[in-house]
Amino acid sequence: EFLAQEHTRGFYGDLVHNVKAVYQRYLSWYDANPANLHKYPPSEVGKRYVELAGGMETLLDHAQRAFDAGDYRWVAELVNHAVFADPTNERARHLQADALEQLGYQSESSTFRNAYLMGTKELREGPPRLTQGARRARSMIRAMTIEQVFDTIGVRIKAESIGGVGVVVNWRFTDMSGTPDERWVLGLSNRTLYATRGKHDAGASVTVTLTRELLLAIVSQDTTFVDEIGKGTIVLDGDGAALLSIFGNLEETTAGFPIVEP
Repeated sequence: EFLAQEHTRGFYGDLVHNVKAVYQRYLSWYDANPANLHKYPPSEVGKRYVELAGGMETLLDHAQRAFDAGDYRWVAELVNHAVFADPTNERARHLQADALEQLGYQSESSTFRNAYLMGTKELREGPPRLTQGARRARSMIRAMTIEQVFDTIGVRIKAESIGGVGVVVNWRFTDMSGTPDERWVLGLSNRTLYATRGKHDAGASVTVTLTRELLLAIVSQDTTFVDEIGKGTIVLDGDGAALLSIFGNLEETTAGFPIVEP
């Protein structure tokens, strides 16, 4: 009766989604079923479901019958395994796109509808190419603090490439003179990057002198350390290889990435 009233309908938030959100907020994602403690990743689960079904075509035949019967939620769950097992299978992609599209059309919640139709679009056209989004990301980077920039660099570190390398780099930002942000220490230890504000380390391998704006331009991939060192806009005092051992081992960022496929 309560949910039958117009002002309690799930036009934006949805009861199914938000009940789970409340549970996770207070009790975390774990539902106390130990079968869910350490599950296989989606691609591995998908391969096993396809094998269990007797092969890809058999699984998709079953899913097609469910689609024809209007059981779109079951189709979405079943064919999701097929797509993660083999994202190049056109029949699986098209069937999953059709099922998600129908679920989107039936959704009262705008957020559910958008999610379903986003999945449909990706399966039919591939992940988004966000050139405009990349430009917006650059403007966001320009608004970041130095601490946030160093945190971002830490996320992009390729741990498997770094190995056991340990380095310490001092930073001096000439456009932050007289503030606690003028001096920083950036260290790499145990494949983890850490930053300390307001000090320099006497044992650092190199001291880098530049402006905050120039660091932001480098992180935005508008220029590089090598180019700016060559121009003289960045001054190094010490072993420049220490700097490259960090910035030469960063993952490339991409604006668009897959959601409903591996």
